[in-house]
Amino acid sequence: MKKIIISAAMAFATVTAANAADMPLKAVKAPPPMPSWWDTLTITGHVEVGGSLNGNDPAGGNFGQLFTDKSNSFFLNQALLTVQRPLDPKATGYDFGFKFQAMYGSDARYTHFLGEFDQSISDRNQFDIVEAHALFHLPWLTSGGVDVKVGQYVTLEGAEVIYAPDNALYTHSYIFNFGIPFKHTGILTTTHVNPMLDIYLGVDTGVNTTFGNHLDCFNCGDNNRAAAFHGGFGLNLLDGKLTVSATTHIGPENPNVTPVVLAGVDPNSALRYLNDVTVIWKPTDKLTLTTDMNYIRDDGFNATGYGVAQYATYAINDWLKITGRGEIWRDNNGFFVASFPGNLDFVRIEHGNPLGIAISGGPTTYGALTVGLAIKPPVPKQIEGLVIRPEIRYDASLNNTTPFGGGTKSSQWTFASDLIIPFTIK
Repeated sequence: MKKIIISAAMAFATVTAANAADMPLKAVKAPPPMPSWWDTLTITGHVEVGGSLNGNDPAGGNFGQLFTDKSNSFFLNQALLTVQRPLDPKATGYDFGFKFQAMYGSDARYTHFLGEFDQSISDRNQFDIVEAHALFHLPWLTSGGVDVKVGQYVTLEGAEVIYAPDNALYTHSYIFNFGIPFKHTGILTTTHVNPMLDIYLGVDTGVNTTFGNHLDCFNCGDNNRAAAFHGGFGLNLLDGKLTVSATTHIGPENPNVTPVVLAGVDPNSALRYLNDVTVIWKPTDKLTLTTDMNYIRDDGFNATGYGVAQYATYAINDWLKITGRGEIWRDNNGFFVASFPGNLDFVRIEHGNPLGIAISGGPTTYGALTVGLAIKPPVPKQIEGLVIRPEIRYDASLNNTTPFGGGTKSSQWTFASDLIIPFTIK
């Protein structure tokens, strides 16, 4: 019996070998090489130009709007370049990257880090470093690990951002202009607790600041000598169709200058609270609903502001979207909402420089309605992503004040449009 089994096995091996000899040889493909660190480095950018029309042609410009503040004017809003190597979102071990983003244009008047090119150009178009930070992924604490930013970065807060292509509309909300910070210098951690929950914790030098301060310093990097806290949490629900970001920034923000001190305000201890909750829901593939809720308080001057903005964006087809935004924002004390007629007035006010001019709208409840389109016509691949965003906007005081029309009107209509031309170098 044993001999029969051995003979059968030998016969099967012989037949198998013969059949294999008759089969054509197939090349075995080697797995693709793992991408190197440098393969994920990108160099991209865009140019944004736009214009704004106001039939009243007020001497005070388009009150309530910072980045489109000049009525009946043309803007080079942003000529922006980004060099970055982002973290690998699937990294399970240590990973590191960086981001450097610089901008030239009229938007830079309002986005400066103090003490960093903020008064080097007095023209409308200025230079600004938007972000410059190192990134680290640390496989610590949770299965998702911890991401760390060290350097200069944009705020966690708000539904709108400095980077123009990521906004649904050309003009900005009152919340973006007056209710949240723009940028920070410090350390910010993101702990990925699980796929649904992220926790943000950070410490920085304050709102739009860098380092260094002394009394009555009008060109220092910080406008006081105190640090601030920045943090909150993010929720990712319904397989990404519903996200919630609840964030806060708490720290002294008033400038360390003699008039502030004589007013009985300690610029290094009087806290300013900037709180924001942004909810984004995508009920369908075509419809996106965004709610932005905001509350801000300054203890030093006992001033408060608060409001809500609601957005609805609908994709009509592949090349056309329509967005509506309705907003109500209350400036209880006339402390936060203002216009800044000179190109350096905004940063001068941040520094506490007496040469800075800010024109307040007084205690006012602002209402604004905006409807705009995002049009992406067929273009060559080199500028894929080009978008034209025309809009019509109505701003009004809801409590009978007259902040518009150079302080003579309770409302204003503006018509605006921009063109964003993207490019990729690597």
